[in-house]
Amino acid sequence: MRKALIVWGGWDGHQPREVAEIFRATLEKEQFEVEVSDTLEAFADADKLKALDLIVPVWTMGRIEQQLVNNVSQAVQSGVGLAGCHGGMCDAFRENVDWQFMTGGQWVAHPGNDGTEYTVNIRHSSSPLVEGIEDFAVKTEQYYLHVDPAVEVLATTRFPVAPGPHSLNKAVDMPVIWTKRWGVGRVYYNSLGHHADIMEIPVVTELMRRGFLWCADGKAAAQASDAGEAGVYTGMADNQL
Repeated sequence: MRKALIVWGGWDGHQPREVAEIFRATLEKEQFEVEVSDTLEAFADADKLKALDLIVPVWTMGRIEQQLVNNVSQAVQSGVGLAGCHGGMCDAFRENVDWQFMTGGQWVAHPGNDGTEYTVNIRHSSSPLVEGIEDFAVKTEQYYLHVDPAVEVLATTRFPVAPGPHSLNKAVDMPVIWTKRWGVGRVYYNSLGHHADIMEIPVVTELMRRGFLWCADGKAAAQASDAGEAGVYTGMADNQL
């Protein structure tokens, strides 16, 4: 049975407990053994993390010890999947650039705040993660992110919708969903999920389900290639800069 760890906490406004429970239910339906924790100390046992198939962070605007980030990073580099949404993954630890490097992006703004109506445009490609899914409209926060150019973008949204200091720039298609590799591990991110009700929208639930499975399947692929420990990036503490 595949094993997943969900770690929730941080800012309560993102309803981390409720989102974690939605993710737990999704994974248990897929026959995962799921551990749910409300403390970052869940990242303290490096060997335990490497024995997982999937790590799901649901933690917004927190602070984290560098060693805990290193433990997660090394687990993902060895083949463990990393998947999450909204601020729970890409606004988790604003002061930690190693976390941002691993996850592929960092939130910087949501012009119009909650209740902004916009379209999520699916970028149809060779990825099975969006196969059969059409563009859809949402009414929630529209995330503006600083994004790693190495990610594979699976869905975008057009800015500007709401007015702001960015409005006089040319229109941009901001990534909403992406994947990337970290070592031989697979990383999946979806910027939707301001509140738990957004995660319960069927198309969003399905997108996350596919992302979870794709990330978890990466461990077996990594083991098959026998490359799990190659080129491990250990992170860099502030005093090493």
